[in-house]
Amino acid sequence: MSKDPRQIIKLHKNTERSTLLRQLNNEYVFEVDKKANKHVIKKAVESLFKVKVETVRTMVMPGKTRRMGRNEGKTPTRKKAIVRLKKGEVISMFENI
Repeated sequence: MSKDPRQIIKLHKNTERSTLLRQLNNEYVFEVDKKANKHVIKKAVESLFKVKVETVRTMVMPGKTRRMGRNEGKTPTRKKAIVRLKKGEVISMFENI
């Protein structure tokens, strides 16, 4: 998979849980491309943010069924990655959030 790193890392998830993970374990949560594996995600984060990655955990979040009156639809399935940085590494872009 030789995509541009900006196509692999789609967006940074900013929730209460992701903020807690960042403060306690130096972990950042990203929404990533569904076809990307851990090695590709690690290289993309290292090249985009100029940091050293220790571990990557991934999970597939299945789409949910949603209703609007009598119409029913489904939200898309997405993939999430939790990236732990090495000791002393920080992504300064997300520290002020």
